[in-house]
Amino acid sequence: MSPSNLYVEVVDHVGAVPAADWDALTGDDNPFVEHAFLKALEDSGSVGPATGWNPSHLLVRGATPDGPDVTSPILGAAPLYAKTDSYGEYIFDWGWANAAHRAGIAFYPKLTSAIPFTPATGPRLLVRPGADRDGVARALAQGAVAVCEQADFSGAHWLFCTAQESALLAAEGYTPRLSRQFHWHNAGYRDFDDFLAAMTTKRRKEVRRERRRAQSHGLDIRVLTGPELRPDHWRALDAFYRRTVGYRGGMDYLTPAFFELLPERLAHRVVAVIAERDGRPVAGTLNFRKGDHLYGRYWGASEDLDALHFECCYYQLVDYAIAEGITLFEAGAQGQHKLARGFVPSLTHSAHLIRHPGLRHAIDAFIEREAEEVRREVAWLDDHAPFRATSE
Repeated sequence: MSPSNLYVEVVDHVGAVPAADWDALTGDDNPFVEHAFLKALEDSGSVGPATGWNPSHLLVRGATPDGPDVTSPILGAAPLYAKTDSYGEYIFDWGWANAAHRAGIAFYPKLTSAIPFTPATGPRLLVRPGADRDGVARALAQGAVAVCEQADFSGAHWLFCTAQESALLAAEGYTPRLSRQFHWHNAGYRDFDDFLAAMTTKRRKEVRRERRRAQSHGLDIRVLTGPELRPDHWRALDAFYRRTVGYRGGMDYLTPAFFELLPERLAHRVVAVIAERDGRPVAGTLNFRKGDHLYGRYWGASEDLDALHFECCYYQLVDYAIAEGITLFEAGAQGQHKLARGFVPSLTHSAHLIRHPGLRHAIDAFIEREAEEVRREVAWLDDHAPFRATSE
């Protein structure tokens, strides 16, 4: 695989790449594409054999007539996985898989660029600063297609990529797809009261009422960074994750070993909200921060207490974000209830290339119709946002 003067290769574990070389490509605001996060998933057994996520990461180096230029630094990379199912992706294609099955077309395995179990927008076409950005990104896009052709995968999928990456992938023959989430954006708020002042009177009163209910349970609720967390906090976050997954009938994708690795490898990226009763954790959220972006991931509680979820997952973290000058807070997938709490509808992007011509034609037509519905829904949700259109 040698597009132009670049050489593209596949590695089956991120540990094959020195952390400094990989992280030189990752940018300033997404913790999930970093070497430490991806390696913790691999080392903990959360991804790998028997998980449905088999690492097949792409690297781009300079090329010589005989192969890779071993003196060249890594110019680009992409986190990629050979997938044998669609679990843990959050850009849903189960309907596509079922249609392919009914037509006698193999949909699995497929190649997916995503951060496993992490529906957060971030770069997928990682390019070294100073390198030919478009050329390296195109080499990665074309390299994924070459992998699919060589391994006879059904197609390549780039999930929760940036809007700019989606446009580049579209130019390389991929079909862009729209989805939506709810994100919080900092409009330069001075403090939480200033944030509330931007809301309608009704919604402002409802938020304050929810916060009073959450604070009425006699809990000590604090935002703590990773280095501030005690060993029992880390254990509690693991237990909360498994309790929530079990309650919802989901799959606990992250192994206990992943949570054991968190304090050692990722504490510098962790922001947690911990609610304690008499020094004992009873609820909490696990979140990650890099630069001025904050990402909510997992919530759980050992007691079912009114409004505590909203306080721990949203309000405490919005307060923290304002104090820290964070510009974007992504609180995870789904959840129209976020709208009333100041999270506005935001488009998310993916790009797909299906190799079977007939299946591709059908999926492309579906994506086009779906995009129209997504845009209409976002417009409707924008009209129902809790913020004041004019001063009262």
